[in-house]
Amino acid sequence: MANPRPDFALTGGTTIVLLFLASIFNVQGVQGSIGVNYGTMANDLPPPSQVAHFLLQSTIINRVRLFDTNPQMLQAFAHSGIPLTITIPNDQIPHFTKLRFAQNWLKTNVIPYTPATNIVRILIGNEVLSTANKLFIGNLVPAMLTLHMALVDASLDRQIKVSTPHSLGILSSSSPPSTGKFRQGYDTHVLKPLLTFLRITKSPFMVNPYPYFGYSADTLNYALFRPNSGVVDPNTKLLYTNMLDAQLDAIYSALKIVGFSDLEIVIAETGWPSKGDAGQVGVDPDSAADYNQNLIRHVTSGNGTPLMPKRTFETYIFALFNENLKPGPTCERYFGLFRPDMTPAYNVGILRHTASSSIPGNGSSSPPKHPNPLPPQGGKQYCLPKTGADTEALQKNIDYVCGLGFDCDPIKQGGPCFMPNTVRAHAAYAMNKYYQATGRNGYDCNFEQTGATTTVDPSYGKCKY
Repeated sequence: MANPRPDFALTGGTTIVLLFLASIFNVQGVQGSIGVNYGTMANDLPPPSQVAHFLLQSTIINRVRLFDTNPQMLQAFAHSGIPLTITIPNDQIPHFTKLRFAQNWLKTNVIPYTPATNIVRILIGNEVLSTANKLFIGNLVPAMLTLHMALVDASLDRQIKVSTPHSLGILSSSSPPSTGKFRQGYDTHVLKPLLTFLRITKSPFMVNPYPYFGYSADTLNYALFRPNSGVVDPNTKLLYTNMLDAQLDAIYSALKIVGFSDLEIVIAETGWPSKGDAGQVGVDPDSAADYNQNLIRHVTSGNGTPLMPKRTFETYIFALFNENLKPGPTCERYFGLFRPDMTPAYNVGILRHTASSSIPGNGSSSPPKHPNPLPPQGGKQYCLPKTGADTEALQKNIDYVCGLGFDCDPIKQGGPCFMPNTVRAHAAYAMNKYYQATGRNGYDCNFEQTGATTTVDPSYGKCKY
């Protein structure tokens, strides 16, 4: 790929506006959660209203990224509470350098749908730097800035963030991860002003890492998070046991070189196809299930990466459906978690009613029958983990409850119940939250025999149960 050197740098006016933004902004960074890319390059997909209802009622997916601003899709997610990310196509980027255009676009494509539809992020383009199109690249940051100013004008700037996703092609070096750096020309002329904008507006740096496009038969287990001997970075002596961590840490190293290692990193796209061309190794439903199951577990675990320990990553799986009109090799049409009839392409554990092996209780939307329900007795009852309950099981309890949409902000960093920062303490809050909200029946505190009720109030300080 060519290394374009777009003639773009921060102007004096841009610098003033960025300083202005710094003075008015004070919002929280992104949190670890699992979303899905909802593409529509197919002629056999269900109507958006049916899709929105399906995601809300039948899955634990709690974020959705759209590749356009289709009014039917925006209306379909109204009153669902699901945070939506919408996208402006690459060819529209030059228009957004004009404030009046950006304001009119918001009036047509965003304002009529908020707050009923929970639009939280607008992406300007996708993998713009990899297009080598100087017109798009040179106007990217001015367009982002102008759109943000239009959001400020509409009093939507705190609710809706502006960003843009990048492919790993923005790196000139990525192996070993410690040598990651941005391509010459991008680093100074585009990325530094872009990263400055993201830092000031508390928006994330978004990347599309795909181990699928970097694996070979020899590295398949490494790419799929399966047991393997790992790869040691000779500079840091850190061991990498999966390819995604190596890709993310290469991005982190590049950000560190230019002074922006503090930015949140969001995985805007990643996935694995369930079908490919004849003879392709590792392209089958089992491999796709392994990648996405292990991905979900890994990015939400809080383990982070070797260079970014104890971090979670907001992650969007590609894609929601198999899309039969996508061009290219066979695999391009089989990245979906679901078939168009909304049956699973493979089991990845995100369907509420089919995830009984990995979530507490029966995983159904209605309470499971229990031979001996235990009604509350002697005052208010609380649900807490049993002594000796397995940490991994408790983490599944947290993932399940928070994945259902219950308010887990108190156990996130900065929340009143974040400390002590242990799985057991966080599970106690989440399990009790579920128990209180679902009727305080004995079976609501079962959690596959990891929970028990008590009359002792576990509240402490500002952490209220």
